[in-house]
Amino acid sequence: MVLSSESLTAEFERCSAALKSYILRITANKQDAEDIVQETWIRAQRSLEQFKADSSVKTWLFAIAQNIARDHLRSLKRWPENVGDICKEAAMGDQEFFREAMTIRQTSPQGAFEIREHIAFCFTCVSRSLPLEQQIALMLKEVYEFSVKEISEIMDSNEAMIKYYLHTGRGKMIEVFDKRCALINKEGVCHQCTELNGIFNPKQNAQEEAVKIQMVRDAAKKDKEHLFDLRMKVMQELDPFTSPAATLQLHHLEFDRKVMEQRPEQELTGS
Repeated sequence: MVLSSESLTAEFERCSAALKSYILRITANKQDAEDIVQETWIRAQRSLEQFKADSSVKTWLFAIAQNIARDHLRSLKRWPENVGDICKEAAMGDQEFFREAMTIRQTSPQGAFEIREHIAFCFTCVSRSLPLEQQIALMLKEVYEFSVKEISEIMDSNEAMIKYYLHTGRGKMIEVFDKRCALINKEGVCHQCTELNGIFNPKQNAQEEAVKIQMVRDAAKKDKEHLFDLRMKVMQELDPFTSPAATLQLHHLEFDRKVMEQRPEQELTGS
């Protein structure tokens, strides 16, 4: 089957939003996400004859995009699990960051601060601490709901390795959030969700807002796998470019990215 230019255009339009949010979530870089999606479109147009009918056009487009992104990401440092702590400390001494954030909060139609949005933001940042293949496989399966077979095509790997990446990546993220997330585990070290809610929504009761989220309501069950699935459900339901908090969270993400890129190598690796 030869893929026509018209069919490619139609499918690209259908999946471009998911593609863009996926690239943002693995790169943590808004400009990279926009550039990579544009480059994906150009490469796909040039490679119509290479499309194989045994996979979907969507899978093929994600494969092109993630190959571009993976080449770029391999040249960058991975982030530590405590990226939130590091960036929080940096923000405390950066008045400009908070001035710009408050301006966005007060003037932008996408300037809301919502705890649910920050849950997704947090996962994006912490997932950058995983080995790259685990991060990619986890995002594709848990957030974008590709099958193991489709992920093996996208990543050009075998299904056994994909299952390994998913198992180890999922286990590591469950461990990190069980240890860090004070919103779920009251002994967790990270209070960013409620602290930032207090800054941006000073008249709002953070705990009342938190209990509206199923993940918070179900925390008492102590089922770590279930809580991870609920965290992924939050990710699936939010588009980081179009949500009510998109502009504020993208501003926050850009700050974190710059802090991480400027951090000395030994501080990122813990050596």
